[in-house]
Amino acid sequence: MLLPLVIFCPLAVSIILMLTGGKLPARATTLLVGAGMGLCALFAVISASSFLTGPDSLGSLHVVLWNWMNVGSFNAQIALTLDRLSLVMMLVVSCVGFLILVYACAYMYDDPDIARFFTYMTLFVASMLLLVLASDLLGVFIGWEGVGLCSYLLIGFWYGEQANAIAARKAFVVTRVGDALFLLGMLLMATAIGSLDIPTLLAVGPHAAPRTLTLGMFLLLGGAMAKSAQVPLQTWLPDAMAGPTPVSALIHAATMVTAGVYLLARLHGLFVLTPLAMYACAIVGFVTILLAAGSALVQTDIKRILAYSTMSQLGYMYLALGCGAWHAAMFHLVTHAFFKALLFMAAGSIILRVHHEQDIFKMGGLRKDMPWVFTAFLIGSAALAGLPLITAGYFSKELILGSAYDMSPVLWAGALFGAFLTSIYIFRCVFIVFWGAHRTHAHGKSGIAMALPMGILSVLAIAGGWMEMPDAIAHVHIFSNLLAPVLGAMPEEHNTRLLIIGSLVPIAGVTLAWTLWRPKGTAPVAAESPAISTLRADWGFDTLYDWVFVRPFMVLGHLNRRDFIDRFYDLVAALTQGGGYAVAKLQSGQVRRYAGWIAAGTVAALCLAV
Repeated sequence: MLLPLVIFCPLAVSIILMLTGGKLPARATTLLVGAGMGLCALFAVISASSFLTGPDSLGSLHVVLWNWMNVGSFNAQIALTLDRLSLVMMLVVSCVGFLILVYACAYMYDDPDIARFFTYMTLFVASMLLLVLASDLLGVFIGWEGVGLCSYLLIGFWYGEQANAIAARKAFVVTRVGDALFLLGMLLMATAIGSLDIPTLLAVGPHAAPRTLTLGMFLLLGGAMAKSAQVPLQTWLPDAMAGPTPVSALIHAATMVTAGVYLLARLHGLFVLTPLAMYACAIVGFVTILLAAGSALVQTDIKRILAYSTMSQLGYMYLALGCGAWHAAMFHLVTHAFFKALLFMAAGSIILRVHHEQDIFKMGGLRKDMPWVFTAFLIGSAALAGLPLITAGYFSKELILGSAYDMSPVLWAGALFGAFLTSIYIFRCVFIVFWGAHRTHAHGKSGIAMALPMGILSVLAIAGGWMEMPDAIAHVHIFSNLLAPVLGAMPEEHNTRLLIIGSLVPIAGVTLAWTLWRPKGTAPVAAESPAISTLRADWGFDTLYDWVFVRPFMVLGHLNRRDFIDRFYDLVAALTQGGGYAVAKLQSGQVRRYAGWIAAGTVAALCLAV
């Protein structure tokens, strides 16, 4: 079975680059990365094809690599499981990751630290593949921590600038909060059920105490929220734009931020038993949709606009998970990987060709300078906005809106308003960057290594939605039918009225964006007000956390820098030092004094004996 090789290929590339210490030339580095990631994607496709055509296609394939630990009745293995859910994630991570790394080979070619960059990137992919294929929550946790470590290294890749190092540290600290919750939830489940094997958890979990199960699911939900940048643990993601653009594409599209969505879908059998946790998940997604869309609407940095859009789209996935629409959440995860990777690649091409400028108000008229990049960005924007019938984003978002309506019309209305804001902010970006007067001119060209991945993703951002259209033979929805053995059958009901409303809303948003930011001969002015400043600063979450957590911690640390524990050890050190000084005084070098001490000791010993 080729399944272990899917993880081994990017891991081997990372190890080789690490051991060579950056001595490989750039061309050799890119060839090694391309070959390793190409084999990874190839083995993933072959494994998926073999599984779907094999006798276990309705079940799962289990590959045990070795036993990890046996403590009493508790057993943990390093093992991989391939079922239809992990198969989808494996293909997304390996294939979309391959396209992103091919793009990165051209993007980072002139960087002197290109070997270090790809050491982290390939380790990132290997960690994510371990996360999605592990059959045990301990294995998932190893991959979970691996992507967290790599995100820290990649966000702060250009650590010579202090802002980048601070952004990396922030991402590391905030996601560690979620990791601690994940670890607590994992330990609680191990204690209550006696195993961390995922099939065992799904089979035995329903018999656990309801309160214990609910608490465990809330802890795991907290871990997932931090990884997926959901309110209130979302503050790290916009600052993660400090890393190179291919890093943003990899983190936002195919790997880290989707790990939380996958974890909840993987454990859906336990979440359905905890309606309170599911309702909290839906509310978190609902709030994140609106807050992130509001912030994206006023950003001026093209990458931060896309970062907030990622938060908002992940909010849709969490809303779907909270509503029990597991298929819809996973389908939107896949389509989002297509169009968000495309948008970041197109944004990176723009940034490279306009002298590393990221402020959209310093761009303009670029559709004539870079028509192919403009086409790619337009397709990605249309898919993100969910323009009806012609984009993948439309089909996945409509599934989520329908499930939200079934749970609560309020959730549906809020999610629909979020879709309206999405179409406004992304086409605001399109109209300002590509229309109007030139405020800067593009130079150079996007090479084939950058253009080809964007071309492939452009096709997927359009045609990817067809996976959920009924096929011509069996008249079943292909994607939902693929996941049905794992997630159950998806309801076939469709509300025509909701579909019509959902189709008109993004069109209305694009129309409004054209009205507000239509091409003009002069440069648009970025309006500023206290409300806009608050939205631009992520609704003030950073300021709030600074006052509530950071400053009190710093004050406490300053006041307690010499606490009683330090004083106790200072006393021990002083007594030791004083005792040593006193004993040293006895060593005078005078024989008569030594003889006197010997005589005194002898007399004392005789007295004690008597």
